[in-house]
Amino acid sequence: MATSPRIAISDQTPPHPLQVEQVEELLKLQRAAQKITSILDLDQLIDKIVNDVATSFGCLEASIYLHDEEHGEMVLAGVHGCTLDCTGHCLRIGKEGMVGYVAATGQIRYAPDVRLDQYYIACDDSTLSELAIPLHVDGHLVGVFMASHHELDAFPPDQRRVLQALCNHFAVAVHNARRFQLERQEREKMSRDAREARTIQEALLPKSSPYIPGFAISGLSVPAGSVGGDWYDFIPFDDGRVGLVLADVAGKGTGAALLMSATRGMLRSLAEAQCSPGEVLTKLNRLLVEDFPPARFVTMIYGVLDPAGRSLTFSNAGHLPPLLVEGNEARLLDTEKGMPLGLALGSFSESEVRIPKGSRLLFYSDGITEAVNPSDEEYGSVRLKKHMLQPEASMESILDEVRSFANGAGLHDDATVILVKASS
Repeated sequence: MATSPRIAISDQTPPHPLQVEQVEELLKLQRAAQKITSILDLDQLIDKIVNDVATSFGCLEASIYLHDEEHGEMVLAGVHGCTLDCTGHCLRIGKEGMVGYVAATGQIRYAPDVRLDQYYIACDDSTLSELAIPLHVDGHLVGVFMASHHELDAFPPDQRRVLQALCNHFAVAVHNARRFQLERQEREKMSRDAREARTIQEALLPKSSPYIPGFAISGLSVPAGSVGGDWYDFIPFDDGRVGLVLADVAGKGTGAALLMSATRGMLRSLAEAQCSPGEVLTKLNRLLVEDFPPARFVTMIYGVLDPAGRSLTFSNAGHLPPLLVEGNEARLLDTEKGMPLGLALGSFSESEVRIPKGSRLLFYSDGITEAVNPSDEEYGSVRLKKHMLQPEASMESILDEVRSFANGAGLHDDATVILVKASS
């Protein structure tokens, strides 16, 4: 690391008060330069640099221009001593001013008399000398530091060496602060995008449960991240029946959420034609095979509840089987499974089950049964059956028990349930 030049002082001759003052000021400035590397707020950092240098060297003006690679310009990011508010002013690299020259050549430019320098652009009439120093990190241009003075030849060689050494600190500090600023802006943007995506996804879920005499139907979905690939839906029909769907798009995050939204729209369009569950999934699968990217698929269970006949007709596309609870018995409604949607063309069988009074029917995603505890044990269907046999079991109690089972491990997948209660 470059250090401040030493001022030789004879042992026999007492140091001149001005020399002592200069040494103390330079040492103070060097300590300050070492501290600035911890400042990550870019505006605060630049403000401190230009003010400290201007104060310590008696500069008329001190400023920092930052390199805008995209536009090939140098942008004024901070200035001390300028009476005009010109922050944001741009100079073209290699074409405008001493700053443009230094940015293009990578060389220091010193004008002991600005009136004689071909690159100097007049700003303040009282400026007589000016110094511009490039700020580089690993050979890459970060910016240009510039200082001007009201005296001729105000920056002798020793001061120029000191300022150049300080600029090595400034370059690293500014580079780090810019990277931190860009990363923070990107995180904030991603966070805003995720919140917006979550808002949109929540809007696609049912606003309320359907009113069906003799039945209480409810649903709940908890994404593992900001957005998820699980969803559920209630689709009312004119004849009093209601479609129930619970699906899980392979993957997580925004990609899965986008595919979920597209699949939801297709399913609703097909279901409203009042096709049977098997026909709906067969047609939906054909569309997804054509549209889905490779290695993407959807597991889904789609059923139509007939309250008048107290029955459910459903088809299963690679999803977990529904759970029916009657009295003291909880059983999985196994059926001939169809393959997940979007992989290959095929048809889907249908099954019909009676929903007696007092019974409960549960649709659920693998975020429930495949949740693991710290010992890497899965929650599993056995625990789910045992929980559902409790009379007070609900969607919320299922999720609470799964979280308790995970015991700090957290839910690593989206968790979604639909619960149908048949009144006694």
